[in-house]
Amino acid sequence: MSAIRAVVSGHVQGVGFRAFVLREARRLSVRGSVWNRGDGRVELVAEHEDEAALTALVERLHAGPGRVTDVQVAPAASTGATVFTIGHGG
Repeated sequence: MSAIRAVVSGHVQGVGFRAFVLREARRLSVRGSVWNRGDGRVELVAEHEDEAALTALVERLHAGPGRVTDVQVAPAASTGATVFTIGHGG
């Protein structure tokens, strides 16, 4: 199981960005969660057996609603999530 944590910067809150991530993650059968951070960024944890699905999700983050200026990605521990959800914090 591969897992990542991504932090998306820019104008990404109040524009439907989390709902966009939810749709894209579900299309790719990626599991995890996405939430707004208090600093105006959006954070997500995503996992999948195939790293290519995670790479595809990260690529799609740049095309989300609002204005993405940066996406920072790091490896993460698997959370054991069974679906992808919109959460309220990591």
